[in-house]
Amino acid sequence: MSKITFVIPSRNNLEFLQLAYKSIRNLETKHEVLVLNDASTDGTTEWIEAQNDKDLITYHNPGPERIGIVGMFDKGIKMAKTDIIFAFHADMVACKDLDKNILKHLKPGTVVSATRVEPPLHPPGPEKLTENFGIEVEEFNFKNWYERSEELKQDKTTEGIFAPWCMYRKDFLAIGGHDELFAPQSKEDSDLFNRFILKGYQVLQSWDGLVYHFTSRGSRFNKHSGGAAGKNSQEWIHTTTKNGRNFIRKWGHFVKHDSLMKPIIPPKYDIGIKLENANEQLLEALEPWCTSMYTDIDFRSYCEKEQPNTQYSLLSKMYGVEDDITNDIILNINGKLLTQQDYQIIQQLSEIIQDSGEIGEFKLGNLKVTITQIKEYQDEFIHL
Repeated sequence: MSKITFVIPSRNNLEFLQLAYKSIRNLETKHEVLVLNDASTDGTTEWIEAQNDKDLITYHNPGPERIGIVGMFDKGIKMAKTDIIFAFHADMVACKDLDKNILKHLKPGTVVSATRVEPPLHPPGPEKLTENFGIEVEEFNFKNWYERSEELKQDKTTEGIFAPWCMYRKDFLAIGGHDELFAPQSKEDSDLFNRFILKGYQVLQSWDGLVYHFTSRGSRFNKHSGGAAGKNSQEWIHTTTKNGRNFIRKWGHFVKHDSLMKPIIPPKYDIGIKLENANEQLLEALEPWCTSMYTDIDFRSYCEKEQPNTQYSLLSKMYGVEDDITNDIILNINGKLLTQQDYQIIQQLSEIIQDSGEIGEFKLGNLKVTITQIKEYQDEFIHL
C-alpha cells in the first residue's frame, strides 16, 4: 500500500490528538504522522517528545501567538515525505481500513474525503452520519467504534469535499496551498475547495472510509479558547465573521455548495457600487460585495476600522461619488430607498447576471444595474 502523511495541526487538543494518533497507528500500514503543534500549553509538546516513533514528525510553534490551520496545514504538507497527504483534524478518529478505503479511489487530479460520523452537536446532513460515540474523550470507546463503524460503512461514493481530505501532494502544491487571506482559520477550506473545482480536480466522498469527528474542537468549541461542546468561542465568532466578509470580497458571493457539499461557484464579476445618500452602516454592509465603491460620505473612518480584518486595501477601492466609474458592471443605489429585499438581490447579483447574460441597463427593485461588459474573473483565483 502507498504510504500516507497524515497532516494534523493541533492547538491545546492533546486529549483528542492522542485518540487520533492511536487510531492512525491502529491501521495495518504504519503511515507518517505529522503533528503541527501550534503554541499549545496543555502538555502537547511533552507528550510528543515522549513518543518513540520515527514516523511521527513534528513542528512546534513556540508561540505565544498561534499560526492557525491555514499556515500549519501548508507547512505540514510541504514537510511531508510521502507523495500522498491526508489533511486530518486532531479531533478525528479513524475507522479500521480508513487508508485502504480512501486510497482505492485516489488518483492524480482527485481529492477523496472520508465520511464523518458526528455526535448531534450540529444539524444532521445528507453528507454525514449522526451517531453519538461520545461528546468528550472519556466517553469514547474504541471497541464500540470499530464494531459499529463496520455496520455503518456503505460501498459507494458521492461527489463532495470536506475534512478530512486526501490527495496527491503535488496536486495541492500546484495551486499554491491555502490563501493567507483566511488566516488563522475559517472559510479557508471553502476557498481551497472552490479552487480545486476550478482547477478541474474530481472530488469524491468515500462512504466506507469513516472518521469519528468530535466536532469543531480546534477553535469553535475549544475549551482553551472559551468554547465548549456546542458553545462557540469568542475567538471563533470573530474569525468566522471576519473571514466570511473576506470570502465575499474575493468570490463575490457567500459560500455555496450542493446538499452533498460539492462547491457551487457563481461567476466573479467586476462590480462597482455607486452609493448615494450613504451612511457608515450601509458602507459596512455593501463594501464586501463590490470591486469598487463610489460614495458621497467620508469613508476614511470606516476603512480605518475595518482594515485590520482584511488584506485587501480598502482605501484603494473607495472613490467619491463624482469620480469616473470604470467597472464592467455598475450598481446604482440610493441609500434612502434600499430595502432588505434589495440587499438580498445584491447577494444574488452574480447569479442574476449569469442568467441574464445581456449588456445594457435594467432595474431590480430599487437598484439600477448597468452592464457594459460581461467578463468572469473567478479562474484568476485558482493559483496563489
